[in-house]
Amino acid sequence: MSMQSHISELERRHAALEREIETAQLHPSVDTLEVAEMKRRKLRLKDEIQKLRGGETMH
Repeated sequence: MSMQSHISELERRHAALEREIETAQLHPSVDTLEVAEMKRRKLRLKDEIQKLRGGETMH
């Protein structure tokens, strides 16, 4: 898997998690601990994306 395709997959997972969080927060019975864990996973994905992009050479 190329670096760009890996970054694209991480971005796809990040966006999906963002949608999942938004959907969960619309429900009054949402488990706030579960939402907090999803937000942590989303942040870890964002950090990994930024780290990988920082390692790329600029064209």
